[in-house]
Amino acid sequence: MTVVVVKIAAPTALALVSGSPSPSASASGLTSTAPSPSPSASPAPGILPTTPAAAPGFDKTRYSLDDPTSLWVVVNKQRAIAGAADFVPPNLEAIPAEMKNPFGQSLRTDTVDALAAMFAADKTEAGTTLIAQSGYRSYSTQVSSYQYYVNQDGVAGADQTSARPGFSEHQTGLAIDILDTTSGCTTDYPCFGKSTSGQWLAANAYRFGFILRYPADKTAVTGYEYEPWHFRYVGTALATEMHAKGVETLEEFFGLPAAPGYAG
Repeated sequence: MTVVVVKIAAPTALALVSGSPSPSASASGLTSTAPSPSPSASPAPGILPTTPAAAPGFDKTRYSLDDPTSLWVVVNKQRAIAGAADFVPPNLEAIPAEMKNPFGQSLRTDTVDALAAMFAADKTEAGTTLIAQSGYRSYSTQVSSYQYYVNQDGVAGADQTSARPGFSEHQTGLAIDILDTTSGCTTDYPCFGKSTSGQWLAANAYRFGFILRYPADKTAVTGYEYEPWHFRYVGTALATEMHAKGVETLEEFFGLPAAPGYAG
């Protein structure tokens, strides 16, 4: 199924919807019969005419990029979570079972709300049923997860597909791995990106505040292979701004160094 998305650029950093000006008479082929307005009076001596203020640009400093509780925190192979061994994100909430949460995953409350809206829209627009495959992972869980891949693929192989403990977005409670009930795809292969669900998410996730965190052509920037299932919640303001600007990664949008590998 092909979904056509109309992109509306937001006029400010936080507003997502703007009114459209009415068509002019000339644009609609109509000729106005109203008399021409009289010339404006000149301002009194010593008084300058007022000039409308320009619309403010997107404020990239609105939220911290370092605080692990921040909506915009950037976590990658060069940017570990501060105090990772003991960090637990605030306001964790279980993803409702009706949203297809087979492993009892949780996320931050704001992320769960946005995820619910996105799952519902996918059902209506794409006709598929999404699965919340993996959400928040504690530091200790990431230790086990990373070691599994090391045992299977060695350190070099594991570093391409799994974050080392303390460097995982999943620990922030803002990242979610999404699959569906129909494609048969898993998180071991990139086939989800070609599925109806994967294509719909890639095109529409920004509407709900999510970005595809590890795009296919950005491994040199993010340090990870293409993961069409891994989405990160950043809020609708930032997600929409990135979509409008055509910028795919947080590193590029905020002018941060690429993170192809770990420092140590």
